[in-house]
Amino acid sequence: MTNDLLYQISLTLVNNIGSVQAKLLLEHFKTAEAIFKAKKKDLSLIDGIGEIRASQIKAFDNFSEAEDEIKFIEKHHIQPLFITENNYPKKLLHCYDAPTMLYYRGTADLNNKKTISIIGTRSNTDYGKQITETIVEELQQHNVTIVSGLAFGIDAIAHKAAVKNNLPTIGVLAHGLDSIYPAQHKSLAKEMLLNGGLLTEFKKNIKADKHNFPRRNRIVAGIADATIVIETAASGGSMITAELAYNYNRDLFAVPGKVNDSKSLGCLKLIQQNKATLFTSVEQMLEELGWQEKTKTVKKQRELFIELSADEKIIIDIIKAKDAVGIDEIFLKSNLSSSSVAAAILNLELQNVLIGMPGKMYKIA
Repeated sequence: MTNDLLYQISLTLVNNIGSVQAKLLLEHFKTAEAIFKAKKKDLSLIDGIGEIRASQIKAFDNFSEAEDEIKFIEKHHIQPLFITENNYPKKLLHCYDAPTMLYYRGTADLNNKKTISIIGTRSNTDYGKQITETIVEELQQHNVTIVSGLAFGIDAIAHKAAVKNNLPTIGVLAHGLDSIYPAQHKSLAKEMLLNGGLLTEFKKNIKADKHNFPRRNRIVAGIADATIVIETAASGGSMITAELAYNYNRDLFAVPGKVNDSKSLGCLKLIQQNKATLFTSVEQMLEELGWQEKTKTVKKQRELFIELSADEKIIIDIIKAKDAVGIDEIFLKSNLSSSSVAAAILNLELQNVLIGMPGKMYKIA
């Protein structure tokens, strides 16, 4: 146990010190320990803190709860991630309300360069299931981490598809790591730990209460490069996550559905409001994100796309055989008059087919 971790966890236990206030304090005092050891006057002078919050920091004495949490962390090999440390998910740092402390179990890299959150309704259709499974399967070759909320419906389908396709997948929880909600997903969670992980900002004994889910959703939205909404009603948890992703300036994609299907109304609404890009395929999404791998193409010479005269074709065939050819060799091999060679070369240069080099050498552009 370190003093650093003790004070870091304790900071999250102080009344009225949320993630925004903690960030303000850390910008000034740099460490959690320095915050607790600062004078009340110095604390109160910070914008956003004031007298009341400063008093609550100085009055805090519940360090035993933090010590108990550390014992739990050590026993279950949980990785604590404090917002100022290098192992903290970097993408979350760009969110103004990033969690002060995260708790993580797993093997997946939380800072993978390609991370996609997949979200949607708990009561999906067959169409939603099929689309989700297809998307994950097609992402298999692109080294993408799949993030979702381990809920029923689209979340679980995305996680299961990731496990099946050997893609790392991270479940973001609305409760502590001492339990799994819903309980039906305990076996899925165990599978995810082998090539993925479970992430939460909640300490042990914190249950999946209703007010915890929006807090969970901001992590789902903020930790990813992009979010795909598969199916959702016009309101609800998925729409909250989508709005958060949009406000965090993340790429947002929505899968279209039938206009009279209530489970597609949210996706259609996001597209209509220009908050989400219409999702048509994984390839289209990868292009939008700039992740499409460049395929090697056989270089085609420019002359294939323009009209060449008979003299120009002769000269091109001569130069093709070497990296560069001198004017004398062109005269010799072409059997053309000097005026014909000069006219053809000039025209080829004007069409950017040939490049003139020092020493009257020429090469294909």
